[in-house]
Amino acid sequence: MANPLRDMSVIMQVLVALAITVVLVVAGVYIPFSPVAQERDEVDKAVRERAQLNQEVTQLQVYRQRYSELKSQMDALNKQLETLKTIVPEEKEADEFIRLVQGAASASSVQLRRVTALAVVSKEYHYEMPFELQADGPYFNILEFFSRLSRLSRIINVGDLNFVDPTKSAGAKYPLRPGTTVSGVFTATTFFTRPADSGAAAARPVGKP
Repeated sequence: MANPLRDMSVIMQVLVALAITVVLVVAGVYIPFSPVAQERDEVDKAVRERAQLNQEVTQLQVYRQRYSELKSQMDALNKQLETLKTIVPEEKEADEFIRLVQGAASASSVQLRRVTALAVVSKEYHYEMPFELQADGPYFNILEFFSRLSRLSRIINVGDLNFVDPTKSAGAKYPLRPGTTVSGVFTATTFFTRPADSGAAAARPVGKP
């Protein structure tokens, strides 16, 4: 039986071979369940998964940047909270408050005669803890004392001032130091946030005459 390919020219044989190759490739690509088609499906699936993963990574990078921003904000808020706890502590810390006041008085050369704890006053978000203080000293030293109180780490409000000339007052309980020109009583109020038992405490004398 004659082979028709042998009767063709070389060019025609090459063209026929190319045509057959193209047909086989196309058939392999588009015929379902063929190895080429399955490989192509795997490649397409991998490309889709990669695109999805890239999209998720992009979203996570946004969250990562946002997380850094939120962490910085949280750190700043924590520092602010620690500062606020110093200014308005959770506990009463009455002893620490008295120590601060006594330190301010000593640094100002003011004699602090008495510190009497008064009743704690409950407010909506905090508690007021007032103390009645008696002090005396030179006029400008008293001014410096109040200035130091305003610069303490803990908030202190001063009110109900009642100062007199000690040389004109009778019945003084304490001998006055030379140079003392002002003597009197005032209220110093500080604050805390945690509930505590209220009530007036006994007078607490501090310092020595």
